[in-house]
Amino acid sequence: MGPAPMDDGDTPVQVVLDALDDPDCRAILREASQPMTAKELSDACDIAESTVYRKLDLVSRATLVREFHDVHPERGRITRYQRDADGLDVAITDDGVDVTVDRPTHTVDERLADMWSEMGDEL
Repeated sequence: MGPAPMDDGDTPVQVVLDALDDPDCRAILREASQPMTAKELSDACDIAESTVYRKLDLVSRATLVREFHDVHPERGRITRYQRDADGLDVAITDDGVDVTVDRPTHTVDERLADMWSEMGDEL
């Protein structure tokens, strides 16, 4: 997929910068190279699970993680989170500051999983 500019109203630059300024958010982004639950991220980052949920909200608003929803027969719905950025570019322009997120290329299976996950949210 290539870079996705963040200066056209997609995600406010300040939200991305706030997420990157937070050490817990950076720890979550480091660990979430593969889909992980909040509990798994809490253990891996040594952060309280309640804090992980707040930080996941921040990195989600910054569009730096993807959410995956599964249904487990015994535990119900399970949400996993994965980093959705390979890199970031910050540029200072005459109009202000622009942030561009380099996103990983998603396979057809991953895009289908995203669609199913979104449909599950609506049901």
